[in-house]
Amino acid sequence: MAAARTAVKKPKTAAQRKARIERLLAVLDQTYPGATTELVHRNAWELLVAAILSAQCTDKLVNALTPGLFAKYPTITDFAHVHQAELAQDIRQTGFFNNKARSVVGAARKILADFGGQVPRSMEAMLTIPGAARKTANVVLGTAYGVASGVVVDTHVQRLARRLDLSKQSDPVKIERDLMKTIPQNRWIVFSHQLILHGRRVCAARKPRCSGCPLEQLCYSKDKTV
Repeated sequence: MAAARTAVKKPKTAAQRKARIERLLAVLDQTYPGATTELVHRNAWELLVAAILSAQCTDKLVNALTPGLFAKYPTITDFAHVHQAELAQDIRQTGFFNNKARSVVGAARKILADFGGQVPRSMEAMLTIPGAARKTANVVLGTAYGVASGVVVDTHVQRLARRLDLSKQSDPVKIERDLMKTIPQNRWIVFSHQLILHGRRVCAARKPRCSGCPLEQLCYSKDKTV
């Protein structure tokens, strides 16, 4: 007969909470070494476009579409000059294609007009670009430039932050604020990628695979399946 599992206890002191975070980060490093975005790109502009297209869409579908898209529009100038309706048809498979086309064309024109054709390297500047809210800006700044300006909070990070008791908030901006206080800044970039991978592969929304989860001994979520 299998031994009963011991319930994971919630840390009560600051020292216990710090030790738990350190263990959590160590397990993530061991499980997802070198984690990064799964969006295929060759430069910051291509990553920005891919990130915009990935909203409410899978990275797999975006990666299948972008090689042809970047072959058709090789430069940021090409995107700035394309008719929005034509681009919308090119990216139709990603959903919300009219809004995304507007954002991509607007982003290209803004970057050419205000940033010399180069995707900027600061959060303040990124947030002036159409289609680049904090999540997208963090993806580009962190992955393309290694700038740790914040933590990417997508649906996976949002879910896991709550399950792992790293935040009690539901608003992505407030969750990011909590994570920035808890996670060391030199870990912000890789941490978000690790949580995203863990959310995709193990800690699913409806049926988390807790029995095989490397973080199970650190998790006391109410919806655990073990």
